[in-house]
Amino acid sequence: MTTTGSGRGGTSAPTVRLRRLGRAMRRIRETRHLTLEEAGAGMERSISSLSKFENGRIKLPARDVKAMLAFYEVDDQATCTALLTLARDSHKRGWWQQYGDVVTPSYADFISLEADAAAIRGFETILIPGLLQTEDYARAVMTAVPGLSGPLNIDQLVAVRMARRSILERENPPRIWMILDEAALHRHIGGAGVMRSQLLHVIEIAELDHVVVQVMPYEGGAHAGTAGPFTILEFPELADLDVVLVESLTSGLYLETEDEIRRYNLVFDHLRMSALPEAASKKLIRQVAQKLQ
Repeated sequence: MTTTGSGRGGTSAPTVRLRRLGRAMRRIRETRHLTLEEAGAGMERSISSLSKFENGRIKLPARDVKAMLAFYEVDDQATCTALLTLARDSHKRGWWQQYGDVVTPSYADFISLEADAAAIRGFETILIPGLLQTEDYARAVMTAVPGLSGPLNIDQLVAVRMARRSILERENPPRIWMILDEAALHRHIGGAGVMRSQLLHVIEIAELDHVVVQVMPYEGGAHAGTAGPFTILEFPELADLDVVLVESLTSGLYLETEDEIRRYNLVFDHLRMSALPEAASKKLIRQVAQKLQ
């Protein structure tokens, strides 16, 4: 399923969490060779409600999901724990709720999933990835985009982006692997001073044990990522429920089918093999930063 979201309202629109939970439960039902009719009859639940649940259209209490897992005879504790967590968190609220004026439901979905991911892999073409951006760089990026309704909205969007970076420093942080096209290093966002600080910040973050940064050099020519930037969020407890997303300033495009995820994993593997090694990437970033003095 490919899902977009940028507007407010639409309370019936399924969140990514609900879709992931429903998809997982549908797969479990199908592995038991049960039809919707058979499962519904066995759990005394209407076919309509079960179908809506599997399609992420309605939320069921965690106790109902637990009962469904028991009916399907799922005894793997890790799977049960992961699915029950999804059920409890399908309408999860977090720090981002205080920025409701600028954080759309789609963007909130994105931030929530990003905060829960065990690993985040991404590719960027002309900008530094959001999680690696400095405040001045982020502000310069957002100021350049028309239609953000003035400095207040920009201040809030910058605050949200800075708050997202907290996952890099938390206990048990996600594994981060970012690949940047060399063009992102040379585009002077905010001027030479801002850009130099930004590049040095990338090098600093890249020194963390759980972070890998690579650069796709110009001389690499055409490469697997020419279609554009993307991010892969991994959830190892349910590896088949990973999510690929394309981030914009306030919304996201979610790619969730097995074929889409497999395709982007393949693209990322090609990119990491074509990009400069870590040490050479840091050296190039440092060289570009030094030229901005």
